[in-house]
Amino acid sequence: MPRAGEGAGKQPARVQARPNRWDPNVASSGTTISTGGGLADRYAAALYAHAEDQHALDAVVAEMERLGATIAASADFRRLLGSPLIDVATARAAALAVLASEGFGKAVQDFVGVVANNRRLRVLPAIVTAFAALVAEKRGVVTAQVATAHALNDVQRQSLRARLIEAGYGNVNIQEQVDPALLGGLVVRIGARLYDTSLKSRLQRLQYAMKGAA
Repeated sequence: MPRAGEGAGKQPARVQARPNRWDPNVASSGTTISTGGGLADRYAAALYAHAEDQHALDAVVAEMERLGATIAASADFRRLLGSPLIDVATARAAALAVLASEGFGKAVQDFVGVVANNRRLRVLPAIVTAFAALVAEKRGVVTAQVATAHALNDVQRQSLRARLIEAGYGNVNIQEQVDPALLGGLVVRIGARLYDTSLKSRLQRLQYAMKGAA
């Protein structure tokens, strides 16, 4: 037993918590990174590094592509991700239930769980896009970000890929996003190039033309 007065006034040693392996605010050097612009890129980079460390990169890449398609195809899922009215625990449980029912693996489920715990589910679609862009950059693939009013079906997707190949984009990764505000048509962004054939854009041009003729 310690002698009387021994260690008096000393505080117990603090155990430094191990940083979350998917924490986008901690750089590899241990310095803190701002959570401002590029948050989706931070999460994407953290997931990429973890998947690479676990020798599971190909599997995670395939599942993140499928997650993007799942988000694009389900309006209910998108509402869940974007709702500010659902508490963290409920949103996390609901999101993970969707992933489990769709057969997603542990790595992606754990990652989405971390995103939910950090109150960032609304950023998940942007994270998926950022992850695809990072993978494409690493693999030398051109990324085409395609926004449509409704989710593309397989025939439309194949037709779009064929048109992109004709335009000279042979090695291209199509990243889909649903934006009901476009009304119809699609918007394709490849690097700095933008191709806008949306109905919303057409109506805006018609409106401007009518004002000019008045």
